[in-house]
Amino acid sequence: MARLAVLGHPVSHSRSPAMQSAALRALGLDDWTYEAIDVTPEDFESLVHSLPGEGFAGVNVTVPHKEAALALSDDASDAASAIGAANTLTFTNGRIEAENTDAPGLIDALGESGNLEGRPALVLGAGGAGRAVVWALAGAGMEVSLWNRTASRAEDLAAEMNVSAIGDQVGLIDPGEFDVIVNASAAGLGGDDGLADLPLDPERFRPGQTVVDMVYGDGPGRLLEAASLGGATTIDGLEILVRQGARSLRIWTGMKPDLDVMERAARS
Repeated sequence: MARLAVLGHPVSHSRSPAMQSAALRALGLDDWTYEAIDVTPEDFESLVHSLPGEGFAGVNVTVPHKEAALALSDDASDAASAIGAANTLTFTNGRIEAENTDAPGLIDALGESGNLEGRPALVLGAGGAGRAVVWALAGAGMEVSLWNRTASRAEDLAAEMNVSAIGDQVGLIDPGEFDVIVNASAAGLGGDDGLADLPLDPERFRPGQTVVDMVYGDGPGRLLEAASLGGATTIDGLEILVRQGARSLRIWTGMKPDLDVMERAARS
């Protein structure tokens, strides 16, 4: 038997336990379990170090612990180190290995958008999720522009990742100028009108572009609704969750999970 979990604070809303448990059953790993553990930042490090002794093979890590997860690891992948955050920890031979599957999970979800190299992209949000998104899109060769409500954070991350920052005096941004748009901010979290908190002209979405909202809820938020009305292809946060979760599960088990099984469980 091996145990897995997602660590966060709060974490009761997470769809990961249902999604990963369904994937484990489909793989025939009936003696593996996956649960959610709420842990405060103050207790995070001590909890993680205790988990291998309690039978845990690994954990996913979500807000607000991704940077702390990287900091306490013994080994980190190039992606996790470059992004500065980890969402997947694996416990192996007394060591903690850190990986970030958020970035490749996003690229997996964008797989049907065609060749990304040289195409313009807009990232909204310069927090932990934004770092992963910028790194992923820039690594795919896209021309990335970054906006954040606090402009100085966008400027700092843009300089670090060698992308462009959009200042806070631009007014409404024309989304039609970008082939890929990713909301990696907290806009829309908790069911709020995410589009109202973003500097986007809702009338300027167009066919041929892909709009991604990393925030997920019970249905598409206002951002994806407006993008869909404009003819854009939309990808919601649950699809990203499935893709990054599948990569984590493959790291832990060495087996390729069924994406359809995972998505059905995540959306049920």
